[in-house]
Amino acid sequence: MTPQPHPDSTQIAVNCAVITVSDTRTQETDKSGQIIKQLLLESGHQVIDYTIVKDEPEQIRAQMEIWGKRADLDALIFNGGTGIAPRDTTYDAIASLLEKTLPGFGELFRYLSYQEIGSRAIASRAIAGVYQGKLVFSLPGSSNAVKLAISQLILPELVHLVTQLKGEF
Repeated sequence: MTPQPHPDSTQIAVNCAVITVSDTRTQETDKSGQIIKQLLLESGHQVIDYTIVKDEPEQIRAQMEIWGKRADLDALIFNGGTGIAPRDTTYDAIASLLEKTLPGFGELFRYLSYQEIGSRAIASRAIAGVYQGKLVFSLPGSSNAVKLAISQLILPELVHLVTQLKGEF
């Protein structure tokens, strides 16, 4: 049984943006992006923006910088491009911009992934941190990985982390 954190004193709707990093997906074929949006909405959060960008570091950083300036966003959730293939550049683009990192996110994600897929979990470069006062999560692009990260790590802590960032804890 997984230990559950103490409940948050207030339940707020967190304003999120979802970005899929892919050279091939479209809004119609972006299953992982759709799953992220669905799980967020079912949990009472808002999806304020959604987009797909190519796996190009400049495009990833540009989107992160645009969203970082938006006062109506609390969390940015990326999916795709976290492996080690030559075209997987999301980790490198995002890690260079983060002001603080949450190492436990990647560590726990890989641990949970290991329980599902075994040693292949070592290839994941999932990362989380803070940029411009916003939470940033970067997940692999697989639908199973997205479900795992959102349901077991992000949703249980999203409100708590956002209220800490806003100084409302």
